[in-house]
Amino acid sequence: MNEATFQRQVINMAQLFGWKVSHFRPAMTSKGWRTPVSADGQGWPDLVLVRERVLFRELKTDKGKATRHQLAWIEALDAAGQDAAVWRPRDWDSIEAELRRLF
Repeated sequence: MNEATFQRQVINMAQLFGWKVSHFRPAMTSKGWRTPVSADGQGWPDLVLVRERVLFRELKTDKGKATRHQLAWIEALDAAGQDAAVWRPRDWDSIEAELRRLF
């Protein structure tokens, strides 16, 4: 499964369970696909999900590797007490359980 398909499935499930979801999609520029960010935005997690709490999630294929910038954001968010992690298609059962769970 490619990342775009996985992302659509995660977003659909999250919205089904009442989560607000934010994703900043890339746009085509003269230099290729780019996601416009400034300051330290490079590597920001793919999704921010909000319901009773906030989840920051980087999405990867089962074989995909997080970049150093993505890992730095996950580590910084975790150090600040936030729930940040990488989700992969192979984690689907735990993803579904996490999105269903009420706190």
